[in-house]
Amino acid sequence: MSSTHLVLHDPDGRFDTELPLDRELHKALVRAVLGWTGNPGLPPADLQQIALLLTGAARTVAADVRRAADLLPEDHAARALADVVLEEADRRLSVPAEGTAHCAQSHARLVRALYERLDRLASVAPQAVTAP
Repeated sequence: MSSTHLVLHDPDGRFDTELPLDRELHKALVRAVLGWTGNPGLPPADLQQIALLLTGAARTVAADVRRAADLLPEDHAARALADVVLEEADRRLSVPAEGTAHCAQSHARLVRALYERLDRLASVAPQAVTAP
């Protein structure tokens, strides 16, 4: 039986903190995936790769949202909203990616929501935002 998981060795945590995502690439992918109406005609393996790419982006942006929210006081409204978005992200990312358009679109919506939350946190705590 083969594994569908890839383990990356990152003992220093550089993926989350030092290597910025290509935000424009991800925004373009999100727009393309959310623009699908019906079956996009892609093989399941391609759809799964798109979902996995979006999963990686979501995890990294979620880490940026967490870091930014942690700089705010516990009772700050922006932190409370970030916590809600992060809980939803954790829930959705705990399910393995599938080779379906629905899964890819779900992950695209998640990436969009995380970037929106990160942008809102930037207006409250700009020093905390590390994603470009």
